[in-house]
Amino acid sequence: MPLWIGIHLPLLALETLRPRWSESCMLVVLQHDQVLLMTPSAAASGIRPGMRRGGVVALAPQAQLCERDLPREQSARDEIALTLLQYTPEVAHAEENTLLLDISASLSAFGGRLALCRRIRDSIQALGFTPQLSMAPTAQGAWLLAYNQPQRQLARQRRSLRLASLQRRLDALPFMTLPAARPYQEWLAGIGCQTLADLRKLPRAGLQRRSDKQVLETLDRAYGDVSEVFEWVQAPPAFSVWLELPDRIEHAQAVLFAARRLILQMIGWLVAQQLAVTRFELSLEHERGRQAIAPTPLVIALAEPAWHEEHLLRLLKERLGRLQLDAAVIALRLQASEVTPMLPPSAALFPEPGGTPGAYPRLLELLSARLGSENVLSPAAVADHRPELANAWRPAADNKRRQPPTENSPLQRPFWLLQTPLPLILRENRPFYSSPLRLLSGPERIECGWWDGAAAVRDYFVAEGAEAACYWIYRERSGDDVQWFLHGLFA
Repeated sequence: MPLWIGIHLPLLALETLRPRWSESCMLVVLQHDQVLLMTPSAAASGIRPGMRRGGVVALAPQAQLCERDLPREQSARDEIALTLLQYTPEVAHAEENTLLLDISASLSAFGGRLALCRRIRDSIQALGFTPQLSMAPTAQGAWLLAYNQPQRQLARQRRSLRLASLQRRLDALPFMTLPAARPYQEWLAGIGCQTLADLRKLPRAGLQRRSDKQVLETLDRAYGDVSEVFEWVQAPPAFSVWLELPDRIEHAQAVLFAARRLILQMIGWLVAQQLAVTRFELSLEHERGRQAIAPTPLVIALAEPAWHEEHLLRLLKERLGRLQLDAAVIALRLQASEVTPMLPPSAALFPEPGGTPGAYPRLLELLSARLGSENVLSPAAVADHRPELANAWRPAADNKRRQPPTENSPLQRPFWLLQTPLPLILRENRPFYSSPLRLLSGPERIECGWWDGAAAVRDYFVAEGAEAACYWIYRERSGDDVQWFLHGLFA
């Protein structure tokens, strides 16, 4: 059975100018010189919808008056739709600041209907907007319930999951719920029509002649009498979004609240494109104009491709915690600079010993974000036969891009090398280290380094002492003198 979630944004005109998580102020949104929406502090001063500008100024001269910004609202709806693509690929715009989601195939992936609704609500609230949610077996029915019954709790939405239950709930809604029926309010009220049930009882032919055909079409879609067709939201080919902040931010850690809004959009884009990010950049923009200051770039390099909100936000939080701002931040830009195809989940029956395969790369990412990438090193092989040069340390963020060798080296070498080889004495023509050493394997002959003035002419052996410990020793060949050195220890 199909299942839809309807999301209505009743305060979009207000929250595009000042998100719900920003500091409260007395803000009034005007449309055609009349009050459309206002903050709670403005309502407490006596301001009401429909009031004229002069009345607002008389009641609350300190109130901030703003005209409704329709392009900004459209941009906000697009941002929300992009974020919701992480829950389902079938997201569509509807009229009057409403979005529709077909979640028929998404329930098992997110723990059921109510858990999915809670996650969707949390995501929209994190973007700075107030949602009204509903569930129904038809898209138009979900839209009508979300638009008209904001006080319904999610637990009560179970009653509208069946088509018969949905129809009973729709019957009780006022006919003014349908936007197409509002121009005919006087005529419909004059003939005793009050609810959608009354509207459906009217003769279809007469209603179609005296009103817009959209009235009957909307009713049929809502009650499940005809099929519904939508144009789905499409994710852009590349991700780069910009956000102007409602207030100046003086501290780097405070940027995280606004940056989360961009991170959520990037996650929706990644899931829709079946990609994972390996490198993204958050640009903190400062003053413009004559006193312009160059943006502060914040590059996050991941040791392993990721697309989960908690992990990306944790890395960003660590980096922001180490950042000192030279100037106030007025805008943010987030760009996914490097992405890779999303890997399918592991099909192993039993979990990996010691944690998941991604635990170690995530640890390196967290340490790099907290301590700085130059302070977190990992071993890296260098193309040189001399052991003291072949074993090097590089920043972990650089090593993750190095491809692993295609085959293992057949040479037997220890992981632990002495920083300076230790000269060994000879006893009975055998190298001695606590006890005479017995050669087990070798030699591995090295003759290189003449091009950089550090020539190495050596024969390496694996040797064993009386206590059964194994050592890596070499014989240096220079003229007639033969000198033995201890260079490494086997575990």
